[in-house]
Amino acid sequence: MKEFWDERYAAETYIYGEEPNDFFARHLSAIKTGRLLLPGEGEGRNAVWAAKQGWLVDAVDYSDVAKTKAAKLAEQHKVSVNYRVSSLETFEPEANAYDAIGLIFVHLLPEERETLHHKLINALRPGGVIILEAFSVKQINKQSGGPKNIRMLYDIDSLARDFASVNAYYFEEETIQLSEGQHHVGEAAVIRLAAIKPL
Repeated sequence: MKEFWDERYAAETYIYGEEPNDFFARHLSAIKTGRLLLPGEGEGRNAVWAAKQGWLVDAVDYSDVAKTKAAKLAEQHKVSVNYRVSSLETFEPEANAYDAIGLIFVHLLPEERETLHHKLINALRPGGVIILEAFSVKQINKQSGGPKNIRMLYDIDSLARDFASVNAYYFEEETIQLSEGQHHVGEAAVIRLAAIKPL
């Protein structure tokens, strides 16, 4: 997995663009700034944007190459991001530490996905918000991005079980037009979730 992402991120350009994910940016903008966690952050587009808004950002990814590119992007925008290289399977976030968590196109096998989601809920402070966008199983034959292993694509029922302990205020399966760099382009089937951890 690490080798795959190192190779993909080795391109000179930012393969998913330099602008934040639309759904993430829209929902994070509605929240008072604080401490933010971005697992699977890649080249730093969401982290750098959030830091520019005043968030204290912790980012995690498998790829050393991604971290280097994220640091370069942060330097260009004169912001700081605390970026750690780690697999998401072994990553252990601090409990009750984050005001928001963004999980943007992070795709894992079912058993890994469920474990990570529970860790992330535990890492949210009461009243904290989790923002998720991911490809649904309906994405499998589309060419606009995402894994080609259907087990790594998500369905709304599984995500509803994973996030049953938080209160969703937005939870929809949608067809959207993606325009994020060279790897997320065109019509896409996604699931979008924004939820608050109960006080």
